[in-house]
Amino acid sequence: MSTTAPVAPQKINLRRPEIMEAVQAQVISHYRSELVERIRAKGSVLSADGLLSIKLAKEFGFCYGVERAIDLAYAARKSFPPEKPIYLLGEIIHNPEVNDQISNLGILTISPKPDDEELSRLHPGDVVIIPAFGTEVVTRRKLEEKQCVLVDTTCGDVMSVWKRVRQYSKESVTSIIHGKARHEETKATTSQATAYGSGHYLVCFSLGETDYVCNYILHGGSKEEFLKKFKGAHSPGFDPDKHLEAVGVANQTTMLRGETEEVQRRFRAAMEKKHGVENIAQHFRFFDTICGATQDRQDALEKLLKEKLDLLIVIGGYNSSNTSHLAEMGEAVLPTYFIKNAAKMANDQVIVHWDQHRHEEVETRDWLPSGKITVGITAGASCPNNLIEDAIKRLFDLRGVSVQELLAS
Repeated sequence: MSTTAPVAPQKINLRRPEIMEAVQAQVISHYRSELVERIRAKGSVLSADGLLSIKLAKEFGFCYGVERAIDLAYAARKSFPPEKPIYLLGEIIHNPEVNDQISNLGILTISPKPDDEELSRLHPGDVVIIPAFGTEVVTRRKLEEKQCVLVDTTCGDVMSVWKRVRQYSKESVTSIIHGKARHEETKATTSQATAYGSGHYLVCFSLGETDYVCNYILHGGSKEEFLKKFKGAHSPGFDPDKHLEAVGVANQTTMLRGETEEVQRRFRAAMEKKHGVENIAQHFRFFDTICGATQDRQDALEKLLKEKLDLLIVIGGYNSSNTSHLAEMGEAVLPTYFIKNAAKMANDQVIVHWDQHRHEEVETRDWLPSGKITVGITAGASCPNNLIEDAIKRLFDLRGVSVQELLAS
């Protein structure tokens, strides 16, 4: 009986000079903002005397990983005939305007984790784009079995986390993932923990959950209650009485650095208390896996928040983790409005913005104070500069000021 070796997935060079030249022109036309670049050149401040000053954070908007993902998606469409279908697993990034542009290219969206019915529609040679968050191991294997052409836009920082989690698995160390269990990136990361052996994982979102787990490590408790509390956030067969003997902390790359460091500190302290400082190497691991671009944007906002501001506008997709953390930082200091585009600033009396506690858009009245004010602006790593330009223009419009006339003066 003969067997046939599996066919390796096809590879295609999307970065051919003639392709990338056309892609760059298209991407610039869709997302670039000359206005934002000019304001940055003026020290990131634009003012209309006696009316309004805008201060931009020093770092905001598209990061390298997002730019790369978008470039590859556009290049895929340029590289294949218009009649050839190209599929995308879910969203390329967490920004509705960008995803609309990808759809306008004729790229078809399927589920991040396609079911058998969706997979049955794919044929050998069909092109499937893996988004910047990555995809679960089982999904990738199924696509490879279908002999699809994979355009993998997974961010390099995410893959660094995967490498660390796989190492934990090989060493029989349970991965403690600081992140959101339902986020696409975290799902992809946890799949790496269980794909190559008998590894286990547990996702901790908050410091409260961290303290609960640390208390269980030190004092035990009800296993049934533990598993119920973390339903959907642990590996199959996870047993807190067995699989918390040795843990390694990693994270969703877009979390707040300070919070991840606190998660790490609390787990380390619990392990030292239980097993002794001299034995910590056998029971605890930690590596810094926060995305550099995420941290740059958080650091820049922290610096901006030390300046005199009357309010902060945060622009980005509501399901963007890194953007939501920027909004959290602002909310702790001053009135902060998390909007996905300039249209949410209905007028100088009403703004519609995302409430992270209620998980819905809310309307706030009398949001824009009268008199001269200073407004800070930042944006998540998945927000293009053209949306930031729209917000700047809208703010000045609400004060009756033309930005173009202002820049010309």
